[in-house]
Amino acid sequence: MERVTFQNKGNTVVGNLFRPDGFEQGMRYPAIVVTHPFGAVKEQVSTTYAKLLAAQGFVTLVFDASYQGESGGEPHFSEFPASRVEDIRCAVDFLSNHPDVDADRIGALGICAGGGYTVNAAQTELRIKAAAGVSTFNIGAARRDGVGPLGAQTAEYRTGLLERSAKARTREAAGGEVEMFSLIADNPRFDMNDLSTIPAMYLEGYRYYSEIDPNPRFMGTFALSSLSQQMAFFPFEGIELISPRPLLLIAGSEADTLSYSQDAIAKAKEPKELHVLDGASHIDLYWNPDHVPQVAEKLTEFFTKHL
Repeated sequence: MERVTFQNKGNTVVGNLFRPDGFEQGMRYPAIVVTHPFGAVKEQVSTTYAKLLAAQGFVTLVFDASYQGESGGEPHFSEFPASRVEDIRCAVDFLSNHPDVDADRIGALGICAGGGYTVNAAQTELRIKAAAGVSTFNIGAARRDGVGPLGAQTAEYRTGLLERSAKARTREAAGGEVEMFSLIADNPRFDMNDLSTIPAMYLEGYRYYSEIDPNPRFMGTFALSSLSQQMAFFPFEGIELISPRPLLLIAGSEADTLSYSQDAIAKAKEPKELHVLDGASHIDLYWNPDHVPQVAEKLTEFFTKHL
């Protein structure tokens, strides 16, 4: 593994580069940009898949999103979809000029929100020759409408959040304190004393980030001022533009986010595939040893064929 950096509009993005097993100096390899979920850092699930794909002959690049992890950008712990998509483009810039990479064989993989950002970037970033998402998450739809029946949000609640986000942004512009927001603690419908009130994705995500694969740079709360940008994001609206390049989405049959992958595939043009793993939840595809090898095998088959 090699620690690397690249630039995104003045922000220094910090990443880790993995070379293939049996790497030979002077050869050029196919490469994959791997984009992490909302809240995650590069050392978590994105590295899990980067290592597995590197073992199959790919150069893989993971990185902390701008405004998050070790990367630059203020206010830190902000989630700006436009910046996240640009991170992917800048990662492709980096790989396209790397001496170990065949610039004509670059693919992109995203997990959770990273999947939504990857799909969005691939629509107009033609240097991405094949795109894949694992537990793909539509952050725009989730922030506007909530996640699943338990997380469903009313128009009034949405408007209230936008008003709070606007006030937070005004306060920051005046030099005031950055207000942070929690998707669980700040939702009045969710009760940590009654877990039946909380969507499975959030409960399992809390366990993953706090117990299974904790990291001190994890973004548990985010800058409220960035919420309005998240609501304004429609990642699948131009998804048909990915064709004739291939698209693969992998999701769990029990995921409360499965509908996002189904919606994306319905809008996409061929070649496209939705691969559903029976019995798996959204977070299972981050770490569960019963499912991760199956995901890695499908990704290897996909990228080997198309890169």
